[in-house]
Amino acid sequence: MQRTAWPSDNARRLLTLGIVLAAFLTPEPSPVRAETPDDVALARDLMIPMRDGVKLAADVYRGCGIGYCGACTVHIDGAATRSCLTPMSRVAGRAVTTIEGLARGGPLHPVQQAWIDEDVPQCGYCQAGQIMAAVDLLARKPQPSDADLATLTNLCRCGTYPRIRKAIRRAAAQLQGEHR
Repeated sequence: MQRTAWPSDNARRLLTLGIVLAAFLTPEPSPVRAETPDDVALARDLMIPMRDGVKLAADVYRGCGIGYCGACTVHIDGAATRSCLTPMSRVAGRAVTTIEGLARGGPLHPVQQAWIDEDVPQCGYCQAGQIMAAVDLLARKPQPSDADLATLTNLCRCGTYPRIRKAIRRAAAQLQGEHR
């Protein structure tokens, strides 16, 4: 049987397998569906349909492909997850949020704004994954300690870690001010 690249022409139509990725790229969910077993096999990890199927504005980088670098980090039901290690079957019926979904059509998320204010990006390769990991951390630890910041394992090839930490602290302060 000849395989085609993801997604097949039928991959976006309603499907009988019921594997659904609700990618919140806009305020309205945009479902991506796998129609055939071949589509599912080709989309063995979540990163492939997000990168090749949905055509996200901010690329979902393959990075290392083994979950080490974190460039492909997204949120599944609000928790940071490495998409290159996440099978499509694990996200059926669950909310998957990418960097595009943080602002939800409004102003930038405080972490995104802090990234700009602190001039964090250099090459930009890791930034979407870094931001997604930081948003998850601040949701769990609104006032992160140095030890909490050290739990972030996303890699930055350019070594902008001091600016990353400064941006996370700035976003934390802003989020705390919004919740008072």
